[in-house]
Amino acid sequence: MSISGLLMRFRPTLLIPALKPRRPILSLSPSDASLRRPERVLSSLPPSPSLSHLLQTHARLVVLGLAAHRASLARLLAVCAALSPSAPSRYFRTLFAAIDRPNVFASNNLLRCLARSEDDAAAPAHDAFRFYSRLHRTGIPTNNYTFPFLLQACSRSPIIGEGAQLHSQAVKCGLDHDLYVRNAFISFYGSCSALDYARRVFDELPAQRDLVSWNAILAGYARAGRVDVSQKLFEEMPERDVISWSTMIMGYVQNGALEKGLELFRELIAKGLKVNEAILVTVLSASAQLGLLEIGKFIHSTIRSMNFPLTVALGTALVDMYAKCGCLELSRKIFNEMKGKDVFSWNTMICGLATHGLGNEAVKLFHQFIDRGFVPTRVTFVGVLNACSRAGLVDEGRRYFKLMVEEYGIEPEMEHYGCLVDLLGRAGLVSEAVELIEGMTIPPDPVLWGILLGACKVHGMVELGIRIGKKLIDLEPGHDGYYVLLAGMYAKARKWEDVINVRRLMSNRGTNKIAGWSLIEAHGKLHKFVAGDKQHKDYPEIHKTLEMIVTRLRDAGYRPDVSAILHDIDEEEKVHVIKEHSERLAIAFGLMVVEVGYPIRIVKNLRVCGDCHEFSKLVTEVFNREIIVRDGSRFHHLKEGKCSCLDYCFGLSKIASVHIIDVQLENLSSAMQSAASTNAPPLVAVNDRWNISGHCFSIVLCFAAAVVSLTILPLCGRRRPLS
Repeated sequence: MSISGLLMRFRPTLLIPALKPRRPILSLSPSDASLRRPERVLSSLPPSPSLSHLLQTHARLVVLGLAAHRASLARLLAVCAALSPSAPSRYFRTLFAAIDRPNVFASNNLLRCLARSEDDAAAPAHDAFRFYSRLHRTGIPTNNYTFPFLLQACSRSPIIGEGAQLHSQAVKCGLDHDLYVRNAFISFYGSCSALDYARRVFDELPAQRDLVSWNAILAGYARAGRVDVSQKLFEEMPERDVISWSTMIMGYVQNGALEKGLELFRELIAKGLKVNEAILVTVLSASAQLGLLEIGKFIHSTIRSMNFPLTVALGTALVDMYAKCGCLELSRKIFNEMKGKDVFSWNTMICGLATHGLGNEAVKLFHQFIDRGFVPTRVTFVGVLNACSRAGLVDEGRRYFKLMVEEYGIEPEMEHYGCLVDLLGRAGLVSEAVELIEGMTIPPDPVLWGILLGACKVHGMVELGIRIGKKLIDLEPGHDGYYVLLAGMYAKARKWEDVINVRRLMSNRGTNKIAGWSLIEAHGKLHKFVAGDKQHKDYPEIHKTLEMIVTRLRDAGYRPDVSAILHDIDEEEKVHVIKEHSERLAIAFGLMVVEVGYPIRIVKNLRVCGDCHEFSKLVTEVFNREIIVRDGSRFHHLKEGKCSCLDYCFGLSKIASVHIIDVQLENLSSAMQSAASTNAPPLVAVNDRWNISGHCFSIVLCFAAAVVSLTILPLCGRRRPLS
């Protein structure tokens, strides 16, 4: 097809400048001799042209009869290469085919287009190699730009074998000592995790290294998770630029060293050095993962003080950070102020509302998202289904799941099934949840069975729960949460010997429990507590404060509920075990250091246990403080003795979350190692606050509450706590 014919296949709006152009449009009158010069037409291109600019200029060349001009086509191809990957592959291939006797400049630009094309993610390397072979056959020379473009194509796959062949070709061509080529090979080998080869090229000619060489080897080690080597290289660098700092910070954060990444960012700012968007998005992500609001606000103030443009990526990162740090008001504010929000921005806000338990608001935002003409993705529906699960919107959850499949053609993945099973399990529809799992189009994973096991435990389906629990500890013998759930099922059935056997099996298999910890940020510093922690420098004062808190709460009617502790130890020791949970230590420390009027913000890695939740609610009532807890499942905004979760996850509908299957992992303390062999059932403590005097009355009360929840409260649009 001719170029004229190809151009006509594009939308006319791309060829005809319907909108007012930023630069004057050249007259197409062939009578003006000065305009018949191709360089004059090409000069109309703006400094940063778009695909529309490129096609308009090409159309003028066609109209003026200059489309066959060799230099003009080569220049258009160069612009096309700069636009990749947005330029259609058929277009730039046709451009190159129209060039008479293409030189190395045109050939390299086509290679660049092929390397960056997104028309077929698997094709770039093969297409580039095929074209490179053609260059050899036709005698078109190569230069030091040829190999970097070829390697860029290879790194998309990545294909280490073909890259090694290119290395041999570079040696044959005498280009292996060229610094530009050497840096390209360091970068390529690093992208393939072939660090030995990358380091060999880096070390061969130390006198020829430049800043690009150092950044390339630094990125290779960081990408492979070798942050220790990256750190050493970073310290040895003779000079650093924003890419060096960005690579090191991203290396820390992507490999889980979040605090080190944030520390390096502070050092960067203290030195007064320049930052880029990649650094800012990365450190915002680190703050979000750790739940560090003070640091997140510091990053936000840095963005504003530097007058950094609030791009969609940066705005979305801020929305995510504030939502995950428990400051939903600022998250919403930034979201509402953002210009040009994309699907990722909307998904982030929907998921943020869901995590904070605002299911109805998340669903409302989803409908606004649809009304704006956006097409939901799989992540969108994960957020919406999760919102329905948090708010107990059973009918809505079923409807959105059906909408996802039938209207938008999205095949359900494990996360979608998990949200729906969680929703049904919370609502007591365990049989329907079982039917859903049995009818899945993909094999259910252990997490899904774990959710169902949690539902069985809550709703007293002991036999089914035991069968699922046995299956789970065989599927994932290293997951401690499943042992806890199975032991809980046996305890519910009063099979105490089986409870002990599960604990012994866990010990014999060498299954290590996940250490529970709580983080609290105070005055720019991060404080970490673990269950029974005595290492903190202020522990004596923290312990004294905790004793004072417990005394005040007991006066208000609090009695620890230790019924969930399955160890065969006496009542007093059980009270001591639960008193030393990490969030209680963090709360005591928060009362010491956080000013009155400001919320105490705590981040946990595990799901908060029921008694700690009750403890935290009472603290807010007795001490008139606000506490915000982000656990492994959701946010808990506690104030005036109430929680934003409405006790939904601890009452009749309590169930394990999609992400954290354990129920009371922190209860598996060091006492597990010395578990007694007796099979006496543990005592069941009763919370005096609710003035419940017997199990029979408890059952009647729960049944009555269930009837109210399932008949009257749905008419009010939300579920209320049983208290």
